[in-house]
Amino acid sequence: MKKLIKEISNCNVCKEHLELGPRPIVSAHRKSKVVVIGQAPGTVVHKTGIPWDDKSGENLRNWMGIDNIDFYNSQKIAIIPMGFCYPGKGKSGDLPPRKECAPLWHNPLFNKLQEVELILLIGKYAQDYYLKNDAKKTLTETVKNYQEYLPKYFVLPHPSPRNNIWQAKNEWFPRLVIPELQKEIKRILK
Repeated sequence: MKKLIKEISNCNVCKEHLELGPRPIVSAHRKSKVVVIGQAPGTVVHKTGIPWDDKSGENLRNWMGIDNIDFYNSQKIAIIPMGFCYPGKGKSGDLPPRKECAPLWHNPLFNKLQEVELILLIGKYAQDYYLKNDAKKTLTETVKNYQEYLPKYFVLPHPSPRNNIWQAKNEWFPRLVIPELQKEIKRILK
């Protein structure tokens, strides 16, 4: 696994498309129990090199009901984004994750992960990639039907503060989904 993580860390396959240059962000251990698959690092994470080291990460850890110590313990949590590098700025936020990363690196990583009990699919990019035709028409429908994807996957919206409007419109999410997520995480990491 260490060799593979080093290979990913040195990846520059799409460097000509990255406005800040390549800085792949990944964290995994062969004994990781939970895999977090999000979109791609933002500018803060690109600068620090620490995955989910921003307000979105704080929200995600709160949703999961865990602290930084557990979240950043790769024997417990693997962090494998859809795009490993910051993709750049778009018109209404960051660009989508680069399409090269997941096909290139996800299977080799999952082939080394021996004890995964749950995969968090955060946001539409991860859900569409992994659920394929089983994803619903919208992210809201997919998240509302999260139980259909258990026990392998737990589907979530992106925890970005930009999604506060979505959360306000979908008051069932913190009331119904978050407690179930926390129960699953607690059971797995006990």
